[in-house]
Amino acid sequence: MLKNIPTHLIAGPLGAGKTSLIRQLLAQKPATERWAVLINEFGRIGLDTALLDSGTEGVAFAEVAGGCLCCVNGVPFQVALTRLLRKVRPCRLLIEPSGLGHPVGLWDRFMAPPWFEVLALRPAVLVLDAADLVAGAALPSTQAEMLAMAGLLVLNKAESLDGAARAQLAERLPRRPLYWTSQGALPLALLPELAVRTDEGGGLPGAELPAVAAALEEVWADPRLPICVSQARADGWSIGWRWHASQRFALTRIRHWLSGLHWRRAKLVLHTGDGWLSGNALDRQPIRWQPSEWRRDSRLELIFAEAQDEEALGAAMEACRLPG
Repeated sequence: MLKNIPTHLIAGPLGAGKTSLIRQLLAQKPATERWAVLINEFGRIGLDTALLDSGTEGVAFAEVAGGCLCCVNGVPFQVALTRLLRKVRPCRLLIEPSGLGHPVGLWDRFMAPPWFEVLALRPAVLVLDAADLVAGAALPSTQAEMLAMAGLLVLNKAESLDGAARAQLAERLPRRPLYWTSQGALPLALLPELAVRTDEGGGLPGAELPAVAAALEEVWADPRLPICVSQARADGWSIGWRWHASQRFALTRIRHWLSGLHWRRAKLVLHTGDGWLSGNALDRQPIRWQPSEWRRDSRLELIFAEAQDEEALGAAMEACRLPG
């Protein structure tokens, strides 16, 4: 039975760099340890696992999609986390809540039964877009609530800021440990209370797992047809597609199409004519493409402030597909 699993909440607003930071941490995982990563996404298609999974030994992932962990029905959250812990018996757990979620509410949930004896919560890490804040952007209130609770503020995207800009921003923030970085490059040793050891022995929640909705279909009746899901919530509207791995896309067409849309967030892993590539961008910023180790399927998810024409988006996505 597992008890007191070291657990690190990696919170922060949309696009601040949480996924990049977790990818950096996974690359530093000691070879002898088993880690688990629970990912929460606003959209329903599930992309962060595809962006994070590089085939590292001893790392397992679980996703809860379709809203923030503290707001969606508690059944999928409880099932996903319980199954992950029972399957992996991890030495360490990383949790990435949605950037549109409420991390304080999630923290409170972990401090209550049945999780407070199972998870040994470390002081939270709050990832912030330093350049965005210096430019005058306001921190969403749901994330600002975490400022005073954070054990470490990771000020990401700080490569363009000089000493004066950093000092001014630091003065505006609570007196918490700070780390300035780019691309989420946080040394593992800086995770709050990393070295504090916990014990194994005690009990994982033993109640029978409740039923949940079926996962997205894994087998395509027709590989040429995608799986498409969309959802409307108070915080925005999302749409996502999954394509069979055999389908390929023209990178230049995808780039041109995405540049003409007014999305808040774009995340994708695609089998293109130039190979398997991933990308991740906020507020129509240029997407930084990089090679991807993911090969299971192609995925693309877009978040908008308002609902879009789903049929038109699907037709445009289809037009980017290469023949064959």
